[in-house]
Amino acid sequence: MRHDIITLPEITQRSHSHKATAQVFHDPESQRLLEYIQQIAPSEASVLIHGETGTGKELIARQIHEHSHRRDKPFIAVNCGAFSETLVESELFGHEKGAFTGALSSSVGWFEAANGGTLLLDEIGDLSKRIQVKLLRVLQEREIVRLGSRKSISVDVRVLAATNVNLEQAILADQFREDLYYRLNVVTLNIKPLRERQGDIIPLAQHFIDKYHQQLGYDKAKFSAAAEKKLIEYWWPGNIRELENMIHHALLICQNNVIEPEDLSLLKSPTQSQQIEKIAAEPVIDPKLKEVFHALFQQNEGAVHAKFEEQLLRIAYNYCHQNQVKTARLLGLSRNIVRARLIELGELVVSKRGE
Repeated sequence: MRHDIITLPEITQRSHSHKATAQVFHDPESQRLLEYIQQIAPSEASVLIHGETGTGKELIARQIHEHSHRRDKPFIAVNCGAFSETLVESELFGHEKGAFTGALSSSVGWFEAANGGTLLLDEIGDLSKRIQVKLLRVLQEREIVRLGSRKSISVDVRVLAATNVNLEQAILADQFREDLYYRLNVVTLNIKPLRERQGDIIPLAQHFIDKYHQQLGYDKAKFSAAAEKKLIEYWWPGNIRELENMIHHALLICQNNVIEPEDLSLLKSPTQSQQIEKIAAEPVIDPKLKEVFHALFQQNEGAVHAKFEEQLLRIAYNYCHQNQVKTARLLGLSRNIVRARLIELGELVVSKRGE
């Protein structure tokens, strides 16, 4: 079987990242994904990559780029959730000198920087509706206008988008433009979580052992049969990134260069006894209740729908004890979208000094 491994370039800024730094195509599911990537990569089609945090969405995007005709041109990955609303337009499209306070010189945006190559818009669901409109225009017209300028600049960029939230639910909640969704979603790649491609776990773990052996001089360790079994049966909530951190920790504490089960810092599965405490500490999201919420979001009757959505968001927020993360999870939206709507509705007050 093939043992293809792709890795991210070593960039110091990634030290606090939750991104996966390696991807392997050993499991049959992953091999089918790789074959599909090689099939669609040579086209110019936009691709929407969906997967949990830490599953390697950026690595998949880089693989698409490397198998395309743009492989010798720039590949740039941008985290759309990393910029404030006031800066994201400048970051994406650039700005002219004097466009805003502090703009002491002209600056090229990410679209211009990626000209001729590929641009990955990670966490695409965190973009505001205002920026979504501008992005849609760029995709349609293939030109950008820098902030503070009236001159359009042609760009030749293949756009890939990645998300860990359900954009279809965001559309129903009027937080993501349907026309932009279909523009981005010419091809969809669903990246399965690590627990659903068990054949990749040991090859990835071995890769991380080799990585720390070469980079930091750690002794070359191996797994006991019991440790391998424990790795394969684990539920991997943090996916590949969690695996890398776990291997790093195991290399520090293992004896005689053999990683044993007790060297692996694994979280208990939510199906085990710990779930009882979790249920007592937070509201239970009943599957039937979740179905009702999703069904209600599918109502679309103009002003009636808007009012209904407002009340539904308030109910969900209170149901989750004013916890934004749990509310977002319940409604299938990103936390940034929920936060923005709660501020609009007056349910969440943010001090100007904290902005």
